Amino acid sequence: MSEQSTALLSLYEALFQQIKEQYSKDNSLTVKSLYRQTQSSKQFLAIKQQAKEEELALVEQFLKRDIASFLQEKNAKDLNHSPTMITIENTLWHWLSEITDRSQLEWHEVVQDFKHQGQYQTGEIVGQGTMVCAACGHETKIEFPSVLPDCIECDHSLFTREALAP
Repeated sequence: MSEQSTALLSLYEALFQQIKEQYSKDNSLTVKSLYRQTQSSKQFLAIKQQAKEEELALVEQFLKRDIASFLQEKNAKDLNHSPTMITIENTLWHWLSEITDRSQLEWHEVVQDFKHQGQYQTGEIVGQGTMVCAACGHETKIEFPSVLPDCIECDHSLFTREALAP
């Protein structure tokens, strides 16, 4: 391995250690938010200065992959993120939504739409409904109050809500 490759590898390892520390301080961070924070760190800027364009592209790809893998491994150990628990939780919320007074729910969501001027951003807590990506039109059905994720189709962060059907 060349001297430059060794230097880049040690910078990358330090960068990834920093990511682990950031996540241990705030475990609500997502792949996207961790990656954004990492792009302004000293180690990343040092890699940017030392790496060639092709090497930098590889570092960025590896970084995104490694962050996603790290978070997946961390979340797999947490019972709240197990497929069984998620299924049970979704089923319970679905049953509750079926017996909810729809008119009260609709009024609540109308008020929220006015507050948001019809648009919602990734990271906001949204109630029941269908969220439509402003960029690609992909629909995400929300069964219970939860944090709005990025669009799974285009990674966009702006949404509108379709009207609730009674």
